[in-house]
Amino acid sequence: MKRTRLTREQSRDQTRQRLLDSAQTLFMKKGFTATSVEDIAEAAGYTRGAFYSNFGSKTELFLELLRRDHAEMQAGLDDIFVAGTTREDMEARVIAYYSRLPQDEKCFLLWIEAKLLAARDARFRTRFNAFRREKLDQLAAYIREFSARVGTPLPLPAEVLALGLMGLCEGIQFLHTVDPQSVTTTQTEVVLSEFFARVVFQRGAGMSFEEAVQ
Repeated sequence: MKRTRLTREQSRDQTRQRLLDSAQTLFMKKGFTATSVEDIAEAAGYTRGAFYSNFGSKTELFLELLRRDHAEMQAGLDDIFVAGTTREDMEARVIAYYSRLPQDEKCFLLWIEAKLLAARDARFRTRFNAFRREKLDQLAAYIREFSARVGTPLPLPAEVLALGLMGLCEGIQFLHTVDPQSVTTTQTEVVLSEFFARVVFQRGAGMSFEEAVQ
């Protein structure tokens, strides 16, 4: 069977994706600082020149990785707002999405690496914080849209809820990552689902924590 020859644009996109995939694996295994441009290029099967033909620097590639992961997360949030769902459907989708997040987020260590780099590198911190503010604004917009669709007034400004939600998710993910035996999957699901039920949905308490984790 004759192979279809890739166009120049398709070939370039394939090269970029391979470089991104290799960098993601290496950053999560070795860390950002310990990984060189040569390491990334070699793992992807390319030269140093091929790397710089696609990315201006290792930092630029890193930010592209974060954007790619964020786009995947956004797609999951967009699915919650499909047309014709009831309030109960939307609440169930939100709880399911965030309850699974600590287990589904395969790139969590990348975000840890980004925060460490931002704490040490002022130039990267400026770019990373702009990206995080964009994420917070988008999350606040989702919260406002959810409130409008289900007819539930927000107990706090959407920006405050977005900040609290992001902090809670990141904290729970970190604890689960470093100590999964003590901070179990069930516990993380209960914490996140109860946050939504009580704070965002303003529903009464369901079962107790002890009942939920049994």
